[in-house]
Amino acid sequence: QVQLVESGGGLVQAGGSLRLTCAPSRNIGVFKVMAWHRQVPGAQRELVARITAGGETQYLDSVKDRFTISKNRLGNTVYLQMNSLKPDDTAVYYCNSFLGNVGYWGQGTQVTVSS
Repeated sequence: QVQLVESGGGLVQAGGSLRLTCAPSRNIGVFKVMAWHRQVPGAQRELVARITAGGETQYLDSVKDRFTISKNRLGNTVYLQMNSLKPDDTAVYYCNSFLGNVGYWGQGTQVTVSS
């Protein structure tokens, strides 16, 4: 019954910033990897950023100089700081975290960037 709960999405003008947060509805342990994906209607979901338990990060090339993924000290909450947002960043953003080999997904949060 545990769920990943996302927050922080919304409407922002181009050049603005948003910070997404994803936390489990109850504590189930330390995730070995946490990630953010995004999806535009009619397109495939794509990986935006990920962070491992050891702190290693990876980014989609188009966001690597603008977005920062991070996690809390307990390793159960993941953040995505999005700066210099562009209209092309508009999508539904989903968090995805793995506890061992068990993956959990958030419900998605809408990010809309106006021009």
